[in-house]
Amino acid sequence: MEKTERKYVKRTQKDYSMSFKLSVVQEYETTKISLEALKRKYGIQGDSTIRRWIEKYGNFDMRNKSYNHMEKSKDQELFELQQKIKLLERKNARLEKELELKDMKAEFFDMMIDIAEKEYNIDIRKNSFPEQSVNIKKKNP
Repeated sequence: MEKTERKYVKRTQKDYSMSFKLSVVQEYETTKISLEALKRKYGIQGDSTIRRWIEKYGNFDMRNKSYNHMEKSKDQELFELQQKIKLLERKNARLEKELELKDMKAEFFDMMIDIAEKEYNIDIRKNSFPEQSVNIKKKNP
């Protein structure tokens, strides 16, 4: 069994995408997970990397340990909306594929029922609703 050595590769801020940074900041703000735990979870090397992201992109003031509701810049809002559009487009494409598959399955099952009805000379599908019982008692006022 061969050992694979992990080589240390120094990362820079450019190695992390904006969406990754924002998701890490959002996870910190919503889950209250520690910075060290986030660092280990995502393999982030720098000790102050996440702290800088929180200061830049988050609503948490690291110096005062309190939330400050900062207005988002137009660029940040635009970027977030673009990311949401991409996510919704991927979701829409996936749902369209699922719908197409469901339609194909329904068509296949209809064909199988048609074949079974012809082969065994039986009615599988209901053609009409059952007739209502004639012996229904009417209430007299």
